[in-house]
Amino acid sequence: MVDRVALYLQDDYPLKEAIGFVKYAEARGFEAVWQAESGFVRDSVVAVASYATVTNRIKIGIGVMNIYTRHAATIASELLTLDDLAPDRIVCGFGAWHDDLAQRTGINRGKYLLAMREVTTVVRQLLTLQPVNHRGQYVSINNLQLTVTAGRKEPRRVPLYFGATGSKMLALAGEIADGVLLNYMVAPKYNQMALDQIENGLKQSGRSIYDIDRPQLIMCSVDSDRQLALNASRHMIARFIIQQPQYMRVNGIPQRLIDEITQLNASHTAPLAQIARLIPDDVVQLVTASGTPEEVRNKVREYIHTGATCPVLYPLNRNVRGLIDAFASGYSA
Repeated sequence: MVDRVALYLQDDYPLKEAIGFVKYAEARGFEAVWQAESGFVRDSVVAVASYATVTNRIKIGIGVMNIYTRHAATIASELLTLDDLAPDRIVCGFGAWHDDLAQRTGINRGKYLLAMREVTTVVRQLLTLQPVNHRGQYVSINNLQLTVTAGRKEPRRVPLYFGATGSKMLALAGEIADGVLLNYMVAPKYNQMALDQIENGLKQSGRSIYDIDRPQLIMCSVDSDRQLALNASRHMIARFIIQQPQYMRVNGIPQRLIDEITQLNASHTAPLAQIARLIPDDVVQLVTASGTPEEVRNKVREYIHTGATCPVLYPLNRNVRGLIDAFASGYSA
C-alpha cells in the first residue's frame, strides 16, 4: 500500500473553499498539501498559515516560493512563524522563478543557481537561531539572529525542497536540498533523467538517492465519465504546447501536433477551447493522469515506479473531493 499521497492547490478556488479541501484531505489520510505560489496571485505564506490553523496532522508545503522577492532573512522569519503555527509540519520549496515575471518586476535573476545556494544556506543557518554572517552576491547579512520573544526557543528544522526541472537545478538539489519537488506535465520517462541528475549532485554531498525526498506534481482529472475527465485536461495541455513547445517536445508530444497548434494559435482564427480539441486522448494520458479513477491511479503508479516518492495530485477539474477519495484508501503501487 502507498502510505504517502499529497494534494496540490493552485489559485483556482476561493481560499475558504481551498481550506475545506485541506481539511478533507487530512480527514482522508493524506500526508501533505502543497500550496502553489504562481506569480502575483495568492500569497503562499498566508494560504499556508490558514491551512495550519485548521489542521492537526497533515504536513503543509509551499510549492514553490520564489527566492527573489523576499530577503532570505524574511523567508527564515516566515518559516519560523509558520513552524510556530504547525510545529514540525511545515516544508518549503524554493524556486528560481522565470524570466518573464522577473523582468516585469525589474529583477535580473542573474546566476540563479548561485542565488539558490546562497538563500538555502542562509535560511538554514538563521533557523538555528544563532547569529549569522554571510557576504555573498545575492545575500549579505551581518551578525543577524532570529529572535523568539515568546514560544519555542529551540532551533527549527524546516525541510527545504527545490522546485527543479532542468539538469543543473536537479543536480544542485541533490547536493544541498532536503528534497526535490519534481515537475508536472511530464511523461514518467522524464523521471529517469531527473534521477540521474539528482544523483550527480548527491555524489557531491556524499548522500544516496534514498537520502532525498522526491515528491512529484502530477496533473490529474478524474471522473466516472472518462471523456469529461480527458476534456478537462486538454485545455491545460494546449496552453503548455503554445507557451513551451520545446518542453512539450522533449516529453514526447508529436512535432506534427505542436506545429499544428502553434500555427493555429498564431493565426488568431480559433479560440483556445477549439484548439484544445485537437489533442488526442493518448497525448492527454501521456503527460497527465486523466480518466476514470482506476486510469488515474494506474498513471500515478507509473510516476512512482520511475522514481517519485510521493504523488502530489494537482486537480484539473472541479472534482477535488472525488480525486481525494480516489486515493484515500485501497491504493497500491
